[in-house]
Amino acid sequence: MAYPEILIVDDDKIILDSLCEFLRLEGCSVTGADSFKSAVKQLEKNDFALVISDINLPDNSGLELLELIRKRYSKTVAIMITGYGTIENAVEAIKIGAYDYLTKPIIDDELRLAIERALKQHKLISENVSLRSQLEDKYSLEKIISQDYKMARIFDLVESVADSKTTIMMTGPSGTGKSMIARAIHYLSGKKNKPFIEVSCGALPETLLESELFGHIKGSFTGAVNNKEGKFLAADGGTIFLDEISSASPALQVKLLRVLQERQFEPVGSNKTITVDTRVILASNKDLLDEVKHGRFREDLYYRINVISINLPVLSERPGDIPLLAEAFMRNFSASHRRIKKGLSQQALASLQSYNWPGNIRELENVMERAVLLSKTEYITAEDLPANITTFSSPGAEKQNAEISLKDALKKPEREIIRNVLLANSWNRLLTAKALDINRTTLYKKMKKLGLEKEARHLGF
Repeated sequence: MAYPEILIVDDDKIILDSLCEFLRLEGCSVTGADSFKSAVKQLEKNDFALVISDINLPDNSGLELLELIRKRYSKTVAIMITGYGTIENAVEAIKIGAYDYLTKPIIDDELRLAIERALKQHKLISENVSLRSQLEDKYSLEKIISQDYKMARIFDLVESVADSKTTIMMTGPSGTGKSMIARAIHYLSGKKNKPFIEVSCGALPETLLESELFGHIKGSFTGAVNNKEGKFLAADGGTIFLDEISSASPALQVKLLRVLQERQFEPVGSNKTITVDTRVILASNKDLLDEVKHGRFREDLYYRINVISINLPVLSERPGDIPLLAEAFMRNFSASHRRIKKGLSQQALASLQSYNWPGNIRELENVMERAVLLSKTEYITAEDLPANITTFSSPGAEKQNAEISLKDALKKPEREIIRNVLLANSWNRLLTAKALDINRTTLYKKMKKLGLEKEARHLGF
């Protein structure tokens, strides 16, 4: 069992030794330091859960040490002690970031209680840091599975604008991954340690959406029994993602325009103006320009949100990604449902690739979860897929239970992708390699392997 690492800082040798001895008897791993300089050296060498420091040190103030801990060692909790306790010192220490404040002479039970609470706080901070790290990893661009050149261009755009403050508008049918891209933008930005708030505007009645976004005060409407903080304020300093923005009412669109321009709003029923520093990402599964033409969406709001536009392709336009996504979903659901699945049969892959996927990635995810749960063997077969998908299977599909490697399954879509980019660039290898983000040698090898080199020669390229 690992004991918590604690650093004691006091220039009085008797107090320093007695505190170290006391805490060792309590089961803690303790290091002592008799000065600011010595404490800094120890902090650089060890990962301390807790620092207990005297405010008065011979070579600097303990408050300076506290500030250093807050800036450089965010997971370390600090308790300040002094023999000359004043309210002013206590307030200053708490303002800087001390978890607790004790005065000499230190009573054992008070110290024991303070340490117990401080170590719980350290555990909570460490868990939050770990969870945030997991979220950053989960929603990083590297976790978004794709080898499609359209998606590669989107990833480049995301990396370019992620750390800016500009508003981003995403379009594309439901299930194409707009929420995932929005989260990736947030975790790539300088706001990654601040809140990410997602609101599905289409899921809320028009009468409640304004309150949900901007909050309300008690008594502002029937049912408003308490004050409520809105999502914009909850996302202050971070990012708010407004999905299905086309469902916003004309009155709400006016309020959204003001927030985007001035970063200010008033809660429902209030005259108090609130200012926020919130990055706004919006999404729509409808053509907003068409909505503007029909008078359902404000033109000025449309041009205000359409600064950076990201159009996500439907899954049927990314045939090479279907086997990759299917394999990834299969692994995830195999782990979560504790089922052993080694892969998909050739006919199952053929069925997945020939289906038109109106529900896009979300539909594929649901299909793979169903297949993992229903499959009786180590390989998912066409029989494990819904009937509406298997009816799209190509007539020449090979034996149902035949095993196929992912490499073989990807040859056909890979050829189609490379050929399409070659055609778009008039068979110019250099431009094609740049568009596909691969070097020319790799492109030449793939062209030869996929029979595209012969086609190029036949066409005179």
